[in-house]
Amino acid sequence: MYDFETSLSPEHFSDRRILLVGGAGFIGHNLALCLKRLGADVHVLDSLQVNNLGAFTNTIRRDPNARLYLDLINTRLEMLRSADIPLHVVDARDYSMLSRAITEVEPHAVVHLAAVAHANRANKDPFSTFDHSMRTLENALDACRSHIEHFVYFSSSMVYGNFEGESVTEDSPCNPIGIYGALKFGGEKLVIAYNQVFGFNYTIVRPSALYGERCVSRRVGQAFIENALAGRDLTINGDGEDKLDFTYIGDLVQGIVRVLLNPPAYRQTFNLTYGGAHSINSLAAIVKEHFPGITVRHQPRDSLMPERGTLNVDKARRLIGYDPCYPVDKGYRRYLDWYLGYSAAKPDLFKP
Repeated sequence: MYDFETSLSPEHFSDRRILLVGGAGFIGHNLALCLKRLGADVHVLDSLQVNNLGAFTNTIRRDPNARLYLDLINTRLEMLRSADIPLHVVDARDYSMLSRAITEVEPHAVVHLAAVAHANRANKDPFSTFDHSMRTLENALDACRSHIEHFVYFSSSMVYGNFEGESVTEDSPCNPIGIYGALKFGGEKLVIAYNQVFGFNYTIVRPSALYGERCVSRRVGQAFIENALAGRDLTINGDGEDKLDFTYIGDLVQGIVRVLLNPPAYRQTFNLTYGGAHSINSLAAIVKEHFPGITVRHQPRDSLMPERGTLNVDKARRLIGYDPCYPVDKGYRRYLDWYLGYSAAKPDLFKP
C-alpha cells in the first residue's frame, strides 16, 4: 500500500470499471492493485509479449537476466490473480480482438499503457516500436471512441527533448530526439485529434525516470541495484552529472488515481513525476552506502539521450491535488530495501 491511499476510501471507485491496456507491465500491475484496493472494478488487457513473459522466454534473444525477470513477472501475475483482477490475454495490435474485449468489459475509463517502454530499444527496432506503440494506440482510440468516458494516455518526458533550462512545464516546447520520443509526441497529437473529432475526454501524462518494485525494463536505478547484488560494476553513461527527475512508482500511481477521480483532469496534459531532479551519481552513491566496495565505471554518453532535469508538477498539484511524497532519499531507499529482501529470499536468481 502507498502512503496516499490512507486519504482515500473504497467508495471513491466503487462504481467505476477501469481497463488497463498493457496493464500486466511494471506500471500497469502496480496501478491495477492500487485501484482494486480503492474499490474499482479493474480489468487488465495484455498480450504478455512486450517486456513480459514472451520477451524473456524467447530463445532467439536470450536475456542474461531472464530467470530473474521471469520470476518478477510471474510474481506480478500471481498478485493480480490473488487480487481477483481479470486478465484478458489480447494483442492490442489486433483491432477486432481489442474492440471485442472493450465492448465486453464496458469500461468507464481506459488507461493506455501498451508500448515499447525503453528509448534505446525503440531506436534499435523502429518497426516493432511503431507496431507496439502507435498501432496499439490507434486501435484503442478507435475501439473506445463511442464507448468510454475517459481515455488516459501514457506519454513520456522524452517528448521535450533537450530541456530549455533546468525545468519544464507542460507548456514548454516539445522537440523530441530519436524514435521513442517522436512516437510518444505523435501519440499525444493523435489522442488530441480523436477528442477533436469524437469528443470523448482524454488526459495525457508525462512520467520520467521511473523506478520501483518488479520492474524489468532495467532502467538505470534498477541496473545499479542488480549489478551491485551480483557483484558487478556500476556503469554510468557520461560523467554522471546528468540530472533526471527520478520518480518512484507510488507517486506515479497516485497521480493516475487522481487523474481518474477528478474531472478537472479532462483534456489536460500533466507532468507526473516527483518534481525534483537528481544526478545519476547521487543514485549510485545510495547504492554504494550498502555496497561500499562496488566500482563505478564511466563510458561514453548516448548522443540520443536528451539533456533533462526537473518536470514542474505545479499544474497537477493545482488541478487534481497531486502530492508526490517519495523523494529519491525515501523512494529509492525503499526500492533498494525491497530488492535486498528479494535477493535474500531468492539468492540463486542473482548469481553472476
